[in-house]
Amino acid sequence: MSTSAKETILAAARKTAQAHGYGGLSYRDLAAEVGIKAASIYHHFASKADLGAAVARRYWEDTAAELDAMLAETSDPLQCLRLYPGTFRRSLEDGNRLCLCSFMSAEYANLPESVQREALGFADVNIAWLAKVLVMAGTAKPEDSEARAGAIFAAVSGAQLYARSRSDLSQFDTLIESYRASGLLPA
Repeated sequence: MSTSAKETILAAARKTAQAHGYGGLSYRDLAAEVGIKAASIYHHFASKADLGAAVARRYWEDTAAELDAMLAETSDPLQCLRLYPGTFRRSLEDGNRLCLCSFMSAEYANLPESVQREALGFADVNIAWLAKVLVMAGTAKPEDSEARAGAIFAAVSGAQLYARSRSDLSQFDTLIESYRASGLLPA
């Protein structure tokens, strides 16, 4: 199987996990979606745990790159903090999906250890980036930045979960605006 087939499998698995969680990953269903035999998936991913860990790792790596690119392109830390909720909003816009690692966090106790580690990487990447940008923006002291970053991450991912449960993107926007009005997020 080619590298492009592996990438296609990862992309399909990501979409599935964002809609149905780790428990919804099925080699048979992925194979049908990608147009290959289920046995072919085992060439790159020997087990569902290997696939789940690879999907979660790719997700947090892509997120880290996206956040760093946002900061490099914008070069305004306050603007980056304003744009940050949009990274979660896009999942809702794409078929009312959740952030992959939010879904996996809800399943955490039932995940294989390798998938748990990679799912935690997503929160770690977000919180580290937020803490750095909060300090750069002058909205948090270095010693307070990680706690505030954690609060922002939890609030934004919670807004996504709330909006998804109602299939109503406007609920996400309303919650984000309330976070701005309360001062959790910069206005």
